[in-house]
Amino acid sequence: MNPLRIGNASGFYGDRFTAVREMLTGGRLDVLTGDYLAELTMLILGRDLLKDPSAGYAKTFLRQMEEGLGLAHERGTRIVANAGGLNPAGLADALRELAAKLGLPTRVAHVEGDLLPSEPGVLTANAYLGGAGIAACLAAGADVVVTGRVTDAALVTGPAQWHFGWGPEEYDRLAGAVVAGHVLECGTQATGGNYAFFRELDPKTLLRPGFPLAELYEDGSAVVTKHPGTGGVVDVGTVTAQLLYETGGARYAGPDATARLDTVRLTQDGPDRVRIDGVRGEAPPPTLKAGRCRLGGHRNEVVFVLTGLDVEAKAALVREQVHEALAKNPPADVRWELARTDRADADTEETASALLRLVVRDQDPEKVGRALTGAAIELALASYPGFHVTAPPGRGAPYGVFETAYVPAGDVPHTAVLPDGTRAAIPVPPAARVLEAVPEPAPPAPRPPGPTVRAPLGRIAGARSGDKGGDANVGVWVRTEAEWRWLVHTLTTDLFRALLPETAELDVTRHVLPNLRALNFTVTGILGEGVASQARFDPQAKALGEWLRSRHVDVPEDLL
Repeated sequence: MNPLRIGNASGFYGDRFTAVREMLTGGRLDVLTGDYLAELTMLILGRDLLKDPSAGYAKTFLRQMEEGLGLAHERGTRIVANAGGLNPAGLADALRELAAKLGLPTRVAHVEGDLLPSEPGVLTANAYLGGAGIAACLAAGADVVVTGRVTDAALVTGPAQWHFGWGPEEYDRLAGAVVAGHVLECGTQATGGNYAFFRELDPKTLLRPGFPLAELYEDGSAVVTKHPGTGGVVDVGTVTAQLLYETGGARYAGPDATARLDTVRLTQDGPDRVRIDGVRGEAPPPTLKAGRCRLGGHRNEVVFVLTGLDVEAKAALVREQVHEALAKNPPADVRWELARTDRADADTEETASALLRLVVRDQDPEKVGRALTGAAIELALASYPGFHVTAPPGRGAPYGVFETAYVPAGDVPHTAVLPDGTRAAIPVPPAARVLEAVPEPAPPAPRPPGPTVRAPLGRIAGARSGDKGGDANVGVWVRTEAEWRWLVHTLTTDLFRALLPETAELDVTRHVLPNLRALNFTVTGILGEGVASQARFDPQAKALGEWLRSRHVDVPEDLL
């Protein structure tokens, strides 16, 4: 059987608008997918839905389809996207209206059932569905399938189940599709975007990386590539980086299958082609992951600029002044952070300046609004020399909180609404396996002792990091066996905490993935209540891995 060619045209709500056209016109595709949903996106769509009951879906996708429906029809390409958000039925209706307006015989289906019963104070609540509903829609002849909250990988596992006719217990094949789906889901992160070793690549090719596609085979193996002539690079490094992104241990659980990341083999299969094979799968867990977004309160911030001499003393003065001003009715949460961006004897004012950031949170909008504005701005002529702020604080704004929960798979009415309106109930997988940690594998023999050089870890190690609710993961990998023998014995959780002092008091778990020559660290609680709460300078931990790579360690001289 010919491989199924699946492309991706979106890694988030707001990704490159022209990617749909680029992917449909750049080469042959059987299926084009798009991932539009993230934890923060669900909060945004929830607020949209409060203002307009007909909203709640990714409007960008609908605009892309004004051209995309015709291009897909001409080429025989099916389109599968989770752009339905909180209202997949509404998006499906809008797509039918658009197709009629364009005179196209496009058959539209959607998947629903992920919405969970409302709870007090919860704005959105969704379970993460698998790909079986998508497969049912495609089998019924759908040209376009839109979903609500499915796993990112379901956008690939669904078409694969439809195309190859896999049964629900063909775990190795399903796990292979899960891994391929995870590589594709973030778009150009698999083709050189956000890549740790970007300086080793041709700068011109990174200006506009092409979006990735996968040739998926009946046995569950795949080749990740991109359309000819597009920018970017697909190699073992770029695919490794994306595999480690927002994952954790060796078992990567999903509603279709649990993929064993410790079995993944990556090999270069030619220019811009990486083969993925060897993936083993297990039955999915008996529960589905669910995400809940609620409004956490109100927040506001102000950034004071401290220029020249005596930065620490200036910061201490203004902190004490603001503390006094807010003392009678203080906000529930007050956080200060001093970023020493200043340099001694600087030749520009900006490089002579440090930034002191104040963030306040409270259920009462007044405590973070007028109170903070008065406390900060009334000091303009009464504080440290050179007083100014990057912008005056406003009235404050509501912020969201993302919470993870788990619900029995049987309690979620996974439903495929077929092109003719028929509603097909999707059964729960016939078997389940409770998720357990994999014992850490025996490491290779350590390298013999020898001379070392104090150097940044990133001289030899790549990293990629990201968020999952209030937690962060940092994947670290190397490219040779000699480097791996050093890394696995050197980068312990204790050293990780020492290199990143913000993690010193947090729970840090290390996962070892020898096939990828990688370590994956999970840092529990570093992001507070999640990205929407903006509790941290880097609220999605996107650069946590780059901070780690910049820290100096003793590296064997012969590895540099």
